[in-house]
Amino acid sequence: MQPPLDAWESTDPVDVAAMVRPYTLTAGRTAARVDLPLEAPVSPSATGSAPRWPRSDVRARILALAENNPSVAEVAARLELPLGVARVLIGDLLAEGYLRVHTTLGDTASLDDRRELIGRTLRGLRAL
Repeated sequence: MQPPLDAWESTDPVDVAAMVRPYTLTAGRTAARVDLPLEAPVSPSATGSAPRWPRSDVRARILALAENNPSVAEVAARLELPLGVARVLIGDLLAEGYLRVHTTLGDTASLDDRRELIGRTLRGLRAL
């Protein structure tokens, strides 16, 4: 019978990545390079170069999620990241050309547009 593995001796890179402190993922930064509303949907950019990260890297996981146009808040929830960390990482990926952020409703949005946004938000929350 083998003794249990110490948490740091895990062979699964996803397990090891989950133990990384959030501030190390952002190099201690707490603010995103760009203003990112929580409800703003993100998607992969067609112009970004191919990333060279392993699939278990949090940036690669964000890019994989972006295929479904999630909001910034949804990315944080699905990856179980603090919202501030997700905003910093998404901001980095935007600045590097890997992601695009889509505009949300402005002050001039119609009532129908606002209802549509609320409906999409509710559907997204139910899907979680």
